[in-house]
Amino acid sequence: MKKLLLIGLAVLAAACSQPQYANRAEAIVAQIHDPHSKYVVVACHRGDWRNFPENSIPAIESIIRMGADMMELDLKMTKDSVLVLSHDHDVKRCTNFKSVFKDDPEKSAKVKDLTYEEIQMLSLKRAHGVAIDTLHMPTLREALLCCKDRICVNVDQGYQYYDQVLAISEELGVTDQLLIKGKKPIEVVAAHEAKYEHNMMYMPIVDIQKEKGKALFNSYLEQGVVPLAYEVCWSSNDDGAFLDACKAIINQGSKVWVNTIWASLCGGDGNDDDAAFQADDPGEVYQQYLDAGVSMMQTDRPELLVNWLKKKGRHTLK
Repeated sequence: MKKLLLIGLAVLAAACSQPQYANRAEAIVAQIHDPHSKYVVVACHRGDWRNFPENSIPAIESIIRMGADMMELDLKMTKDSVLVLSHDHDVKRCTNFKSVFKDDPEKSAKVKDLTYEEIQMLSLKRAHGVAIDTLHMPTLREALLCCKDRICVNVDQGYQYYDQVLAISEELGVTDQLLIKGKKPIEVVAAHEAKYEHNMMYMPIVDIQKEKGKALFNSYLEQGVVPLAYEVCWSSNDDGAFLDACKAIINQGSKVWVNTIWASLCGGDGNDDDAAFQADDPGEVYQQYLDAGVSMMQTDRPELLVNWLKKKGRHTLK
């Protein structure tokens, strides 16, 4: 079978021969590269946004303390070409933009229309809408420096900035700790990676109940290309598509990533983090994913999921 460069067989070989790792992030990477590992990687959606502003440095520090494995973040580029952490294209929801620029009602709130200096004039808001004067939108460089050797990073929104992200990660020496994902065709990803000797990990996103998602998934299976993992999204369990996809992925020698952050991404009501939080036992929700062979989970309840996985013996680094 053909394999994308991102699979990192050299890393897997090193992991098998050297059980000791230089740091925690390196140990997590080894688990990600091992298709037979029973360790469940926990990725945190925008960090600990329940207690700190999303995509902020304190949100990252908090999930590291919780024992999470990966920080999921989103990127946007400022008017003067600085990559910053922002999920939205504009800064109205997550900052005090309106009060800072109240005398300029025509001012655009889009990140692409603001300079980095203007971005730094803004204070980040917590989830309940209160601005924190001491917290500002971090750059990708600042976030990677915070994560370096401590936790892996998943770049969600940001594949269009692949070249810029790779340049920064290479400079900081964290490329192996980054996982970037997207919905691009195999040929596009392969051509992009061919430009460089050293690449980030890559994971395709497949919505297995939508035509484009099914077509992308089938293209990997039909061409015999084995990615490191697939992010699988599905809105209903009625047709068995999720379990069928899991079987095909695992048989191929890849990993399954699921998002329990919203019910619409994982089969509907009762299958997400909020359902697990409200249950007497989180396993009433999470066990189904382990039974299906899932070994990577993105969550909005990192502490809940990490603690449950530890009790199951599925979250202890070797």
